Amino acid sequence: MSAEIHHASCQCGAARAEMTGAPKFVGNCHCDACRRATGGAVSTWVGFDDNQVKWLTAAPSFYASSKGVQRGFCAKCGTPLTYAGEKWAGETHFLIGVMEKPENYAPQGEVFADEALAWAQHIEKKT
Repeated sequence: MSAEIHHASCQCGAARAEMTGAPKFVGNCHCDACRRATGGAVSTWVGFDDNQVKWLTAAPSFYASSKGVQRGFCAKCGTPLTYAGEKWAGETHFLIGVMEKPENYAPQGEVFADEALAWAQHIEKKT
């Protein structure tokens, strides 16, 4: 039986990772810190246990964005990549946009919804 394999990379390809096994979660984060770190109104994260993650290149650079939080980014092109923090110790969360096939990761929930921008709470899907 083969394990699920997932891949992530920055825009320039200098930072690439491989994750083995099913993600722990896929969720949308509405917190102010994620908005500032990513430039988006909402950040969608795919979470894995640290032991599921292997960097195929050198590990990314990290920024201590707040107490107990490290955000990974590519030092070459600046792409934001990961979140790791004390609240979810032993996990690495990847932004959905850096996943090889982001369409495969549908969010299952919302975190810090109380911090969501008022207009982001009422967006209807148009077909």
